[in-house]
Amino acid sequence: MTRPVTLFTGQWADLPFEEVCRLASEWGYDGLEIACWGDHFEVDKALADDSYVERKKETLAKYNLGVWTISNHLLSQAVCDHPIDERHKGILPARIWGDGEPEGVRQRAAEELKDTARAAAKLGVKTVVGFTGSSIWHTLAMFPPVPPSMIEAGYQDFADRFNPILDVFDEVGVRFAHEVHPSEIAYDYHTTVRTLEAIGHRPAFGLNWDPSHMVWQGLDPANFILDFADKIYHVDCKDARVATRDGRRGRLASHLAWADPRRGWDFVSTGRGDVPWEECFRALNHIGYDGPISIEWEDAGMDRLHGAPEALAYIRSLNAITPPDAAFDAAFSSE
Repeated sequence: MTRPVTLFTGQWADLPFEEVCRLASEWGYDGLEIACWGDHFEVDKALADDSYVERKKETLAKYNLGVWTISNHLLSQAVCDHPIDERHKGILPARIWGDGEPEGVRQRAAEELKDTARAAAKLGVKTVVGFTGSSIWHTLAMFPPVPPSMIEAGYQDFADRFNPILDVFDEVGVRFAHEVHPSEIAYDYHTTVRTLEAIGHRPAFGLNWDPSHMVWQGLDPANFILDFADKIYHVDCKDARVATRDGRRGRLASHLAWADPRRGWDFVSTGRGDVPWEECFRALNHIGYDGPISIEWEDAGMDRLHGAPEALAYIRSLNAITPPDAAFDAAFSSE
């Protein structure tokens, strides 16, 4: 099964778009999962100026790179989030932050997420990856006691805000792939089930499978693929390592910075962590996933110029694990 291997540009947005294209091409990537920040892909400019999208296509073609997905995690985080505070001001464009009044920020973010679908269609891309935010993530500890009605209201808030967004995605023929991730409305197995139920399993809303956020929570990332087979719209390959328990390093990471050895877990270069990658790729083969395999490279303890090509070689070796052809299946089943 031949699937393109792409580089997610979110961790490279400090570099000009063309420089990231050059690096990815030299390393042997097939394309990019383009982030909608930095100068990589600016939604407002894409819609205002036809030549903007054409220039992006020309740059990609210059380096023999394809694009199957754009990602707008930073913007989409604000759609449902509560509270809206200085963290959001640090990641949102000034036109979305505005005066910082929370509901205004949410509504402007929702409108730009709709525009992201329109811009994706203009680029010729069928999938937008992102977050949802959550009005109830802050209740996770369940203390002070959280009444069930408050949780129900959180899922209703998500549905009320996202259904109009998904209407636009449907109109332009683009899908939204939500990254299951702490701080979102769907962050583990059961919250994913509940999220999909809240919007009636709309085809416009699926999942971006990223196992790095699963292993430290104790989830099985391969079974997640099998259980949500029809909703796996995109794949991000990021790795994480859970520290050896020493009685001090906890799973919640103690507000410590990335790469701090006192953390209970950390992101590491793809292939160097605890994700059972071969099992996961066999699961992807089993469900017939044929979309891009995107490397989201993140490791605060490693030079990214070394890590990104190393991760590519590792993922290519896994991508070469293909299911048997029909003739082999028939021969094997007849024995």
